[in-house]
Amino acid sequence: MGILDTLFRINKSKVAYDLSDLGVDVHSHLIPGIDDGAQTKDQTLGMLLKFKELGYKKVITTPHIISDLYRNTPEIILAGWKEVLAMVNEHQLDIEVEVAAEYFLDEFLLEKVLKKEVLSFGENNVLFELSFSSPPNQLAELVFAMKTNGYVPVLAHFERYPYYFSNAEEVITDLRMKGVKLQLNLNSLTGHYGPQVRKQAELMIDNGWVDLVGSDCHRIDHLNLLERNLTLNYFHKLKELHLMNRQL
Repeated sequence: MGILDTLFRINKSKVAYDLSDLGVDVHSHLIPGIDDGAQTKDQTLGMLLKFKELGYKKVITTPHIISDLYRNTPEIILAGWKEVLAMVNEHQLDIEVEVAAEYFLDEFLLEKVLKKEVLSFGENNVLFELSFSSPPNQLAELVFAMKTNGYVPVLAHFERYPYYFSNAEEVITDLRMKGVKLQLNLNSLTGHYGPQVRKQAELMIDNGWVDLVGSDCHRIDHLNLLERNLTLNYFHKLKELHLMNRQL
């Protein structure tokens, strides 16, 4: 390696990745008071201002729907979204806010899909998550139901499921063959969720296994953490991926 190459690598490591390259955040919890994200309008406003400062043009907020914890319905979520839009207009924020949901794979999700009672984003993309404690039993059935009903399954933060740490390639190959898109949390690259999650996230980027990235922002601390770590090399590697964020 020549001196110029060495200098380039050193300088590049100090340059922050520009999040305007993504343009759109696809995973956040901004509607106040309906899940474990923003609890007040002021918190929502603060996060939206920070998203704008970081270079985002649009955020797609995705409140939790978990039957035994956050019993949100499309009606509850859409009503909260309208309040956020009113706030955006009131403060003349130059940022778009769209809404979908983050569905937990429980015994009720399949029925919602079959009845077409799910909130989606883009071209019928549906964000869903799994339990962190044990592998899902209904995953294949859910994916089939989503595909046959015109939805695109988007699995949230694959890198965070510990039962996939040892067999990621096998599982991801199967999921992608079935038409599942994979969303990665940006703060996984900072070590926020632990070293094994970070390693899994880096593996996914190295192999091009990431279709979308999201902040999974619950509070402004998550965006501040992200901002402090944007000089990391793996953020710059996002430029090499064909991410769906840029087309939303």
